[in-house]
Amino acid sequence: MNELELTGRARTHIVELGDPRCALHYAAATSFLAMRDAAREVGLDLAAASSFRDFDRQLHIWNAKWTGERPLLSRTGQALVAATLDEDARVDAILCWSALPGGSRHHWGTDCDVIDAAALPGGYRVQLVPEEYAPGGVFERLTQWLDEHMGRFGFYRPYASTHCGAGVEPWHLSYWPVATEALDRLTLPVVRRAVAGSAILGKDTVLERLPEIYTRFILAVDSPPAAAGRSSVRHA
Repeated sequence: MNELELTGRARTHIVELGDPRCALHYAAATSFLAMRDAAREVGLDLAAASSFRDFDRQLHIWNAKWTGERPLLSRTGQALVAATLDEDARVDAILCWSALPGGSRHHWGTDCDVIDAAALPGGYRVQLVPEEYAPGGVFERLTQWLDEHMGRFGFYRPYASTHCGAGVEPWHLSYWPVATEALDRLTLPVVRRAVAGSAILGKDTVLERLPEIYTRFILAVDSPPAAAGRSSVRHA
């Protein structure tokens, strides 16, 4: 991937799928479809609630959380009021659940947020919260199946442990054969150029804290199981 692709400012690495409806890196798409076919054999309807997300979409999410137009949650899931937080606290709160524009793994098309569409009760609104994927949750069976099978299709959870900078996201899968290389190429200067040229709210604070943000929220993810010789969490 080149710099524009890494930071979501180009989509030349992306293919659009019709069933399930999503956009993925061309190298990840085939494996995702194969995993979907395998899940279907046991009655699961694997779908992507979110897949490729470009820079502008990530920027919209960030700015809407900054102004309070979108819900802002603490690491424990409690609602926060954006207007009552200083800029540092606002940055920290957003980064718990939403990536920095230019630093999102969704830009690569390797990562997607998955659900089991077959498990949805009528009128149910997916929230993408850990409780939905835990025992007793609507996606409990999906979690169990992914635990056992996703690895053979090249997928893993980059936000599975509390050691990561972001919150635990059992719904977030990553196609590690491509994502690992993308993370290596997404250097601090690459992210800085993307942020500096954008209309992100809180830009001065973000740029001042960017080395810390890069280390805590971009590099600090769980490593794929197949990454032999690496520690369980990758740090700068």
